[in-house]
Amino acid sequence: MKTLRILIYRNIKLFFKDKGMFFTSLITPLILLVLYSTFLGNVFEESFRAAIPKGIAIDDKILSGIVGGQLLSSLLAVSCVTVAFCSNMLMVQDKVTGAAKDISMTPVKGSSLALGYYIASFCSTFIISIIAMTAGLIYISAIGWYISFADVMYILLDVFLLVMFGTALSSVINYFLSTQGQISAVGSIVSSVYGFICGAYMPISSSGEGVQKLVLFLPGTYATSLLRNHCMSGAFDEFEKSGIPSEIVKGMRDSVDCNLYFFDEKVSIYAMYLVLSLSVAVLISAYVIINILAIRKKKK
Repeated sequence: MKTLRILIYRNIKLFFKDKGMFFTSLITPLILLVLYSTFLGNVFEESFRAAIPKGIAIDDKILSGIVGGQLLSSLLAVSCVTVAFCSNMLMVQDKVTGAAKDISMTPVKGSSLALGYYIASFCSTFIISIIAMTAGLIYISAIGWYISFADVMYILLDVFLLVMFGTALSSVINYFLSTQGQISAVGSIVSSVYGFICGAYMPISSSGEGVQKLVLFLPGTYATSLLRNHCMSGAFDEFEKSGIPSEIVKGMRDSVDCNLYFFDEKVSIYAMYLVLSLSVAVLISAYVIINILAIRKKKK
């Protein structure tokens, strides 16, 4: 246990000591927040206004709260995974520099080494994600706050599970990387593609039927929907209370993937949590099995 604590501390320290990696991981979500609010905010707002028939009064503050919730949920849905890949690059860098080989020559168990990378990456990513979440909530409080304390706690839970998912996914993929070029390639692919396939950049409902069915088999889709629900439901409820017909509000929820339909059956919040939790368990199990097989191979 002491060895594991030392490895976790060593990995976290190296991550935060690497100013380039740390500031890139920290600044990226904050830059995304600025870009989203600057360029996408008006697009989101106009799409919601277009969904409301003429003649129905709109409370601009509530609408701003809805747009802010969509921006924050998009930001967290992407950054919790992309930052995990960035923080978990230490595993690959140790292979490149030869540090991993040096550590393997010590009495440190392979399982402790693998677990040390996972826990350290999770801690680093979670810290940065909480900073991004806090910045997003401050932004929403300035434009239109309709998030309850319970929803804030649920957002925190969503971030926790999504960081676990991102860390587990990056651990499995990064295990097979061994060069700086592979690090750059995987980082670029994840950063550019993940936001689209999880529905953060573009709602799934706006995609073709085939794409909609395909992404519903991906756990990231349900993580995005969970964040959408907990960041936006309070503002949607206020919208309905202000006199907007419930059918219109439901259509707006559907358009931003608060409501997901798996082959025409609405997916419950409980089912979304179940899918995300099982995905985390499967990925962690795969990571453990990969390391066990690798350790047995070395002993032969």
